[in-house]
Amino acid sequence: MTKPVSERELVLGILLEVTEEGEYSHIVLRRTLEKYQYMEKKERAFITRVTEGTLEHLIEIDYILDCFSKVKVKKMKPVIRAILRSAVYQLKYMDSITDAAVCNEAVKLAVKKGFANLKGFVNGVLRNVARNIDKVEYPKEGTRAFSVKYSMPEWILDMWSRDIDTATIEKIAASFQQEIPVTIRCNQEKVSPSMLKEALMKEGVHVKEHPYLPYAFRISGYDHLKNLDCFCKGWFLVQDISSMLAVEAARVKRNDRILDVCAAPGGKALHMAEKLCNTGFVEARDLTVYKTELIEENIARTGLKNIKAVCKDATILDEKERGKADIVLADLPCSGLGVLGKKTDLKYKITREGMEELVLLQRNILSTVQNYVRPGGTLLYSTCTIHREENEENIRWFLKNHPDFVLENIKEDLCEELKESVSGEGWLQLLPGIHDSDGFFIARLVRKKESDRI
Repeated sequence: MTKPVSERELVLGILLEVTEEGEYSHIVLRRTLEKYQYMEKKERAFITRVTEGTLEHLIEIDYILDCFSKVKVKKMKPVIRAILRSAVYQLKYMDSITDAAVCNEAVKLAVKKGFANLKGFVNGVLRNVARNIDKVEYPKEGTRAFSVKYSMPEWILDMWSRDIDTATIEKIAASFQQEIPVTIRCNQEKVSPSMLKEALMKEGVHVKEHPYLPYAFRISGYDHLKNLDCFCKGWFLVQDISSMLAVEAARVKRNDRILDVCAAPGGKALHMAEKLCNTGFVEARDLTVYKTELIEENIARTGLKNIKAVCKDATILDEKERGKADIVLADLPCSGLGVLGKKTDLKYKITREGMEELVLLQRNILSTVQNYVRPGGTLLYSTCTIHREENEENIRWFLKNHPDFVLENIKEDLCEELKESVSGEGWLQLLPGIHDSDGFFIARLVRKKESDRI
């Protein structure tokens, strides 16, 4: 009988897919946990923590390994590199596991994967790290110090320093390494927030109200989301508080016709459909069949009838929609620098060139979808990033090239805790570690009515 795969072997497989094959960690991790959902809760928790923790602290881990290994990290064989990285994470950040166990399990895994000739190397490096990990001398000044301490690429820190002070940058970077509870939105078409909270607590879930919105909660302490009765009944959706705030800023009114042009998995589109109170209509679009199927799954679970999912490319003009929408929501593809705490490997995949391409894509989409906004209607622009060119500069560019739009201040649509964070121009840049949120940008653009145009 074949011995079942171990937690550490699964971690190794995930890390190799992410670091060597370019896959995204949250996708590979979710796929692995679903495949091995028969494992005990503590085993799946171990896989999640070691995978996410290793990726989260990767720059620091590589720095530590380079201090103790004659073969530098970049020169190691991929399997050995991944085994050592996850082992160093366990040595530094997991007190519940003995150093001896970490070293022994790493050696056994190296042998199992066909590297018996390197078991002495693996053992020697890890024993040396275990004995001296508290003596590692870290960089003490400048961007390099922050980069190693918080495992943030130096070029991203340098880019932020153009607009953000050093103390704030450190708070942002530190926040990415803190545990992030899951945020949910109550589906008020089916249940009240108080009833949802009570029902979740009866299922053994820890529930905490979010300070920004009365229908938002943070949850933890559950085993598997899909095993929760409240989830299966569509009483709530997993949705970041920042995207809920974007919907608040859209000022949805009864009978509005709404178009969400990059909607998957559909949280904001469903939120707007709920705010319509069984009136109006939301068309939730995305580029691929896979993404529209995700939206359809959430529509079916929530039971909302005034919304449908459509597979459409946002860069291609849909002439029949010209001037018909009261609200167009453009939450566009972006670099994701505001959600690095949730997508731990993203910071290693982003490039300057990639970000420049995203700015051009965003401008292309904005120039296309603005055609759908009726006179007096709203174009709501949002991203989950912290990057001037994708956010503020895109708004300035849009207003210059589309003078029939004006930027409206969203201050009055926000809770008291956020009003002072709205810029003088009227947009909001949320910052993790500063705000109780992901990093997120929101701006509301309104097309002038015919009577307002010169």
